[in-house]
Amino acid sequence: MPPAQDDKPYRLIRPEKVTTGVVFSSPHSGREYPADLRGRSGLDSRRLRSSEDAYVDRLLAPAPEAGAPVLTARFPRAWVDLNRAEDELDPALIEGLPRGPRGPRVMAGLGVIPRVVAGNRAIYSGKITRAEAEARIAGIWRPWHIALAGLVGEARRRFGRAVLFDVHSMPSEAIDQMGARRPDIVLGDRYGASSRADTTAAVDAVFAGLGLRVARNNPFAGAYITQRYGRPAEGIDVVQIEINRGLYLDEAAVAPSADYEAFAALMARAVAGLAEIGRAQGRMAAE
Repeated sequence: MPPAQDDKPYRLIRPEKVTTGVVFSSPHSGREYPADLRGRSGLDSRRLRSSEDAYVDRLLAPAPEAGAPVLTARFPRAWVDLNRAEDELDPALIEGLPRGPRGPRVMAGLGVIPRVVAGNRAIYSGKITRAEAEARIAGIWRPWHIALAGLVGEARRRFGRAVLFDVHSMPSEAIDQMGARRPDIVLGDRYGASSRADTTAAVDAVFAGLGLRVARNNPFAGAYITQRYGRPAEGIDVVQIEINRGLYLDEAAVAPSADYEAFAALMARAVAGLAEIGRAQGRMAAE
């Protein structure tokens, strides 16, 4: 297996032989916290990590053995959010931005350069410069998306269709109010806009077949990556996968729980099943 590219602002692991049109991505599992972030934030390490999709990259580690590439973040969501548009800039955080209408994510402090982490806790006590924000976008955000677009385009050309699985984790408190109907996995396809129905159904079947409770588009229907890359009519399906952190993580400590190893083994089976979706679709495209 080729090594990760440590000179890049992401980690891309390719299989020795690509055998499926599936691509896996994890934009929020980066945990290389820059010294500048740690030094300037008033939050301790645990609170800074509260918006991190902790260890999702490790859960996706079996992807290359299943014949699929996996692209994961190195730097944390608290530094730059790869699942936002590069123009989702927050004037409440970044100096020199004109005031004006902003989307709900930016207004909530969750733009491409986040102002807050989980629990609405402010990352900084003041503002950052526009030059700082643009440097993060140029140095991290754009290279990530160039790499992701390249992987998706390569899969589509080679297999006739590409399937991107954008994998995240959700805090258990986000779904606690659902009671007995609380899902283990939430699939987001923007209500059918980012993926064909049969692809989403096949993903649902993989997780349900492993005994996991699956919901669709509630409470997470997909964000920027599903919106930007999902083009079912053009041969590109994108499904966002949200995993309940309570299945594998000690959420208070942001550390693997006692259930981690068992769940990682289950996820290895899920990854293999998801990769098979791309092989099946590739065969149908060839026919």
